[in-house]
Amino acid sequence: MLDTREASAGAVLTVDLDAIRANYRLLRDRLGGTACAGVVKADAYGLGASRVAPALAAEGCRHFFVAHLDEAIALRPHLSDDADLFVLHGVMPGVEADCVAHRIIPVLNSLPQIDAWTGLSRSLGRRLPAILQVDTGMSRLGLSAREMEILAADPARLDGIDLRFVMSHLACAEQQGHGMNAGQLARFREARARLPAAPGCFANSSGIFLGPDYHFDLARPGAALYGVAPVAGAPNPMRGVVRLQGRVIQVRDVEAGARVGYGGTWTAPAPARIATVSVGYADGYLRSLGNRGAAWRGGARLPVVGVVSMDTVTLDVSALGDHPPAPGSMVDLIGEHNPVDAVAEAAGTIGYEILTSLGGRYFRHYLGG
Repeated sequence: MLDTREASAGAVLTVDLDAIRANYRLLRDRLGGTACAGVVKADAYGLGASRVAPALAAEGCRHFFVAHLDEAIALRPHLSDDADLFVLHGVMPGVEADCVAHRIIPVLNSLPQIDAWTGLSRSLGRRLPAILQVDTGMSRLGLSAREMEILAADPARLDGIDLRFVMSHLACAEQQGHGMNAGQLARFREARARLPAAPGCFANSSGIFLGPDYHFDLARPGAALYGVAPVAGAPNPMRGVVRLQGRVIQVRDVEAGARVGYGGTWTAPAPARIATVSVGYADGYLRSLGNRGAAWRGGARLPVVGVVSMDTVTLDVSALGDHPPAPGSMVDLIGEHNPVDAVAEAAGTIGYEILTSLGGRYFRHYLGG
């Protein structure tokens, strides 16, 4: 029997946990002996960290990364005691003790973060685990070249830290021929040579595909787990994870010359049949998809016509001929014919934004896991 919540929802988001597990296995196997983490920040890229992380754990994943401490605290009960949970942003001043209380490991990105963590270690009388991040060219997070000089001259600042990994982050790994990749690799090796011996963590999703030189001891894929292509311009080896179906509210016939949507940005060049679907930018279906995106029904492509509204999008369903979708039926906004990367290209963005924008009004199905 159809769940009444599903029947009343404007759209249905299906997340294939078995596909996420298959993607994890593919990445892990490509890494050979290197351990494979799972990045589940931003609620597992919008797909539900409390469901995704246990699915990854079932495949043997024991290293999980989030961005914020509150994300980690919320996720901790869903992971086993032997799983390590890392916070990429480190900890803000004054909340270091919360990290310890919830068995969460910070990524230390600056000398002040290092000093605060070692200070807590001294007060507790025990070594505390952490990852140390160095900036190798992205100029975003991690020890700067100047901070590296200071730390190399005074390595005692790390006393009290159980250094689990030294890490950095690749800026251009999806472009395999980009010169920054080799430059960052060289700087990462130099940084590790100047720091206390510790395992290395360098490759993101795309970095895994740069080859063994980039793998070190732990890789931390994120977007590829969720079906986003890891290498620009190459066939996508990852399985699709998401299907987004929007519900048809109404279908109408319009004459040639009729304008559709706010601003009248689309004019029917001939008599057309327009379906209004209950998904809009408030649901994360980006406004930039107006007059550019498409839905599918069966094998028929149904272009988005007019702008995307807050709660609705309009489609030209003329291609369906005498079999238009009935009110209450579904069209695919993301799926087999229009995967996340294709939707992102039409929107002028990247698959990461499409996934993390998926809204809270969808009825959610989880398959497998």
